This record gives sequence, structure tokens and C-alpha cells, in this order.
Amino acid sequence: MHIVIPDDYQDCVRELACFQRLKGHRVTVYNDTVRDLDTLVERFSDAEALVLIRERTPITEALLERLPKLRLISQTGKGIAHVDLDACTRRGVAVATGIGAPYAAAELTWGLVLAAMRHIPDQVAAMRSGRWQTRLGTGLRGRTLGVFGYGKVGSLVASYGRAFGMHLLVWGREGSLERAAAAGIDTAESQEDLFARADVLCLHLGLNPGTRGIVRAKHLALMKPTALLVNTARAELIEPDALVNALRAGRPGMAAVDVYEDEPVRDHPLLHLDNALCTPHLGYVERDGYELYFGAAFDNVLAFAEGSPRNLSNPEVMQA
Repeated sequence: MHIVIPDDYQDCVRELACFQRLKGHRVTVYNDTVRDLDTLVERFSDAEALVLIRERTPITEALLERLPKLRLISQTGKGIAHVDLDACTRRGVAVATGIGAPYAAAELTWGLVLAAMRHIPDQVAAMRSGRWQTRLGTGLRGRTLGVFGYGKVGSLVASYGRAFGMHLLVWGREGSLERAAAAGIDTAESQEDLFARADVLCLHLGLNPGTRGIVRAKHLALMKPTALLVNTARAELIEPDALVNALRAGRPGMAAVDVYEDEPVRDHPLLHLDNALCTPHLGYVERDGYELYFGAAFDNVLAFAEGSPRNLSNPEVMQA
């Protein structure tokens, strides 16, 4: 098969051990992201299979109708909100999702918590310029860690907070509240209560119509001027412009952000704020995770090429 892999920013896919599984197939890899429809058509026109890196390139009906050779979309990870499944079904394009793990995202979240609360990037930059101990950081022990969404990632982050001696406070849907209570973790009385009480607040919600814009300006205004908001989930969980305006107003006092509405980011208002720590969507970008994500996606391609849908890592989402 001719397999096309777009959006390999780091040009790392060909260096993965699992890439060798595609030996014997024709593979084309692109290292940039494009949005222009004609350019996407040009790049994908000969592809029989697309291996998508998470949600970097949307697959729309307008694109699909110009790709007559496409037979399979193999997704790294489970999220397929960026793929028009109905259009794929109408055009006989199979779609398969893979597997993933929460560890890399949880670890990055905690790295951002430590970096922001102790001002580590700022202090590294100050020392490089010849200055010594220019500001005071804030410790975590005894403070309240708010976790909005107690799922796979949220529960790991909560366990890190417990190890650091923090008081845990959870809010989310009924399932989150039940799991937190079963783990002996306090639950907030409301979303407003969570935002008002947290010293560090981490967002760990999936993005869907019910959670889009769930964090509003009124919630951010309740946060302490000393508090930190961390978002390694999805930018669209926060209503447009609300976080930038809140940081300018001083509530919360800091934010650490790994996700953005339009990626890759060339410029963003958060990059111009001294109280915002920004990373380029590194949550799942880690070698072990990539081997897991791409290994499953490549296995799905091979199973499809062999006509063996039973061997797919997630056959229940196979559509055609």
C-alpha cells in the first residue's frame, strides 16, 4: 500500500522501531502541517492509507471526495473528532483507532506545575543573563490541588499531588465524582467551588459538545491571585479569550498551557504574558508513547492490507 503520514513535526516517525513494520510498503512522510485543501489533495492523492498523528489534520468531506484511492484512515490514539466518519462511510473509507496511555500527559502536567510554581524557566533565564535568585517560588505541600476531570490522566495527576503532600479536590461529571469518592478524595460542591478553592487547578476533560467552553470567564475570576491554572487537555475547554483576559486581570495569577486552538502555533497572546508558561503540545510527545501510538496504528494498516479486520487493535470502531 501507499501510506502517507502527515504532520511529523520532529521528523521522528522513521526513527521509531515500530516503523520497520511497514517495510515493503511505500511510505511518504510530511514534516509540516498545511491547511490548504488543494495542497492536501496533492499530498494525499495517491494515498491508499493515511496514518494521522492525533488531531493535527482534519479529514473533511471536501477533502475525502477528492481522494478516490484512499481506503483506510489509521488514527494514532483513540480520538477521531477531527475525522468526518459519516463521509468516510459514504465513500467506503475504513477508519480504525488505536491505543494510548495517560502517563506522558500526566508527567508533563506535573512538570508544568513544578516549573510554574517555582518559576524554573524564568530563573534559568535569569541565571544565564548573570542574575541570581530574582524571585520567590511557591511550594506545593499543604496546598490544594484541584483536578477537573478524574479520569485516567486526572487520577494520575492527583496521585502525584498526594505524593507531594497536597490536599486533593475533584470536580467533574458523575463518574469523576464517584471515582474520586471511592479513592477517598474530597469532591467540590460545584465547579465554582473548585475554582475558588484550588491553589493549583489542572484541567483533564475530554473535548466534546458538552465540555467545549465549560471554563468561562466567571470561573477564572473566582480563582486566587496566587493560583495556577494548568491546561494540558484541550484549549477549547476554555471559552475564547477568557484565559488571556483573566491572566491580565490577575486571577488566576499564573497559567501553564500546552494546548492551543490552532496548532502549530506561530504566535499567540499567551506568549506575550509574563505569567503564562507555554509549551508546544508536548503532552503525548514522548518516545515510549510514540512507539505505542504508532505501533498500534501501523498494526491496523497491516491488518487491513492483509484483509484481517479481526487483528485490528480496535476493531469495534472499524467503519466502511
